[in-house]
Amino acid sequence: MMLADRINQRLAVAIVSTAATFIAVLDTTIVNVTIPTIGRDFHVKAASVDSVAIGFLVSLAVIMPASGWLGDRFGNKRVMLFATAVFTAASALCGAAQTLPELVLFRIVQGVGGGLLMPVGMAMLFQTFPPSERIRVSSIMIIPSAFAPALGPVVGGLFTTDVSWRWVFYINVPIGVAAVAFGALCLGDPRQDHAGPFDLAGFVLAGAGLSLLMYGVSEGPGRGWSDPLVIATCAAGVAGLAALAVVELRTPDPMLDLRLYRDRLFRTTLTSVTLMSVSFFGVVYMVALFYQYGLGYSALQSGLLVFPQAIGIFASGQLITRVLYRRFGPRRLMVVGGIVTASMMALLATVGPSTSPWTIRTFAFFLGAALAWIFLPSNTASFATVRPDQIARGTTLFQSQQRLGAALGVAGITTVATAVGTTHLVGGRVQPHLAAYRVGLLVAAVVMVGSGLSALFVRDRDALETMRRPVTEPHEVPLIETEALGSA
Repeated sequence: MMLADRINQRLAVAIVSTAATFIAVLDTTIVNVTIPTIGRDFHVKAASVDSVAIGFLVSLAVIMPASGWLGDRFGNKRVMLFATAVFTAASALCGAAQTLPELVLFRIVQGVGGGLLMPVGMAMLFQTFPPSERIRVSSIMIIPSAFAPALGPVVGGLFTTDVSWRWVFYINVPIGVAAVAFGALCLGDPRQDHAGPFDLAGFVLAGAGLSLLMYGVSEGPGRGWSDPLVIATCAAGVAGLAALAVVELRTPDPMLDLRLYRDRLFRTTLTSVTLMSVSFFGVVYMVALFYQYGLGYSALQSGLLVFPQAIGIFASGQLITRVLYRRFGPRRLMVVGGIVTASMMALLATVGPSTSPWTIRTFAFFLGAALAWIFLPSNTASFATVRPDQIARGTTLFQSQQRLGAALGVAGITTVATAVGTTHLVGGRVQPHLAAYRVGLLVAAVVMVGSGLSALFVRDRDALETMRRPVTEPHEVPLIETEALGSA
């Protein structure tokens, strides 16, 4: 009997998905800290090094729409292992890059792996756990989603300051190798029989539309929104996505199943979580600038100020998972979470040079705690009424829209701060203009209020299956099934 037949598949899927998603999410935040240092090492302007981040995002946007079809066609195990291997190998190559063009090329390859990892990992979890145990899935997903963004600035600051920027890429290698080895030995590979033909038109339009739009919004704050390239790429991206909607709604087996928007629960939870992504990722980017350029903290100190946010998410997540979700359902939790998270963002806007670091950490902790009230219920409920054969395409759509929301959030909040002016003259000297960062945080808070209010349209009765307790509530899940061992 093969090892995969003896391994508890729920735990095996959880381990591989968590590890793979962790390095993918970590990579989106850890690299930003190193941009100035990379520019100095390669003797190029910091603006040129932005291509390291943008190349990754564009590659991610191109490949992500195909992840659902690939999982259905070749099996989630094969796609997950392939994606993790590509991401890991590309990480090693990024760390060894000798020129900026080499680094950008390897980041594009890395984006191919990253674009597959997150939706396929999410699909594996939802296909493995029944609706009554989806709250457990969300508690698993919160580990990389909570800790990776918080660890990114801390680890990136440590490596950049004390070791080398190359280690922000090398850190992915041992985790990726372990995930591939464990997955190859321990994951089962259920047959997929509903992939359908490859939707080439949908793939081209989705990849082109998402990548052009993400490129445009990423470049907008730096180049200016009146720049011809920014206008052209944003307009082309919107046109591509509009054409995608027309084509996909007429295609029997679409690459992105837009018909899922007809599902009220999927639509309302995704709307709320997308607005959350716009606000949250805008704040993650803004506070890093606020603390370093506005208040004068180092990259490492800035990361340590943000880290309590992850602890807040994890601690609050335990309460939601064990007590609150099954008792109150998603609607009330998401509404309260949106309002409280927005309040914490508004409190962060009051921070100044005389504010105690422990006050900032306290705000970060409660921001994270409130954020879990949106993240966990929305992820748990979103697929409650989605058919099993639609889950892979649904997670692709879910992740693609979240990614676009994150890019729009960073671009939008940065544009607001830039419009106010991040510096001003005081006594003839250039000084940080804290009002710019504060206005950006307040705008993010308003968007977060929108996330909470949009959850008013969620109906708890639609998510009833996810609120039921399993027939046998599992407490300890063994890695290796004892019955299988006895029969082997």
